[in-house]
Amino acid sequence: MPKPPIYTLHTCRKTAQEFRRRPFGKFLTSILLWLALATAGTQQASAVFLNLDSIASWGKFPRFCVNTYRWGDHFFNNYDSTYVQGSGYRFNVKFKTDSWLDSYDFRFTDDYKMGFDSRPSTSMGLWLTYMAVSVGYDMNVSKFFNADTGARKRFGFQFNCSLFGAEYYSITNDSYMKINRLGYPGETRHVDIPFHGFHSDSWGINLYYFFNHRHYSQAAAFSYSKIQVKSSGSLYAGFSYWKQNYDMDFAGIFDDQPEANKLPPEWDNHYRVSNKNYALKIGYAYNWVFHKGWCLGVSEAPTIGVRVGYIIDPSHQRTSFSLSNRLKASLIYNHDKRWFFGIVGNVDTNLVYDKQHTFLANNMSLEASAGFRFNLW
Repeated sequence: MPKPPIYTLHTCRKTAQEFRRRPFGKFLTSILLWLALATAGTQQASAVFLNLDSIASWGKFPRFCVNTYRWGDHFFNNYDSTYVQGSGYRFNVKFKTDSWLDSYDFRFTDDYKMGFDSRPSTSMGLWLTYMAVSVGYDMNVSKFFNADTGARKRFGFQFNCSLFGAEYYSITNDSYMKINRLGYPGETRHVDIPFHGFHSDSWGINLYYFFNHRHYSQAAAFSYSKIQVKSSGSLYAGFSYWKQNYDMDFAGIFDDQPEANKLPPEWDNHYRVSNKNYALKIGYAYNWVFHKGWCLGVSEAPTIGVRVGYIIDPSHQRTSFSLSNRLKASLIYNHDKRWFFGIVGNVDTNLVYDKQHTFLANNMSLEASAGFRFNLW
């Protein structure tokens, strides 16, 4: 019976080198290398496979990848530690509750106003985050309290580093509304008119650069991945693109009080809007560290550009001035860099107008979170 081979450190290294010379071995080694770099982060892991120096010793290509990764990590996440620090932990788990509602206002040529709001939607969920990747589940708890809320969906993705921020969002709303404000300025009266003919959907992308990126961290104020230890702010600017659609059928809404119907006759009780927006975003953000562990963050960013689309008549495409605004505020507490608690609020405002009307749409949200950071290796 032949003796089993004896594996030494030398024979293992020789076998690995021969494997990497083969085409499939090169491909698999590259995949494993990129996985290792993706999970290595800014801290050096204790496991040998995740040790960057160990990976660099594999050869020229792995060394090039490690050097490129280190350069990119320094270039895109280079903070002044006097102002911004990392938490020192790769993982965090958090419980969050998120509430949001929509508010809409019309103003017509004779200054007559009409306003309506959606019912608040609230979700609760548990999320697990590893570095920049998060997974979790939110449950819509509003349906247990509001029997007729309709379909409302919202999705958002954010990426932040010291240099820039990137965001994607989408919102769909078919919820039950109530017209609750009618009248001329100074004579507005509160009413209670059910409105079921509402639909809106929108999605957009924001890209922006932080000018004072060494001292200010948006992630510290709004996503819990960094810690602002000294007050600082930054001007930021970038590009925004968003697409929005509104479809509102007012047929039969004012049958009981026709004098309240001030909609332009050309609308035929049906308001439709579809447009694409290309705009420049310019804003300023400030993180105020008023006590150890506490950070109050405020961000204000008007967006000015060009809108292409139609109002009422799909065959009449037009180009006009585009204006929107985003206001964000947060209150964050970090305890020993492990525990964190926070409240984050957002108000997004969009303006649509022509000679007959001005339409103002507001989306407001409030998120409360509590979480714990930790390491598994």
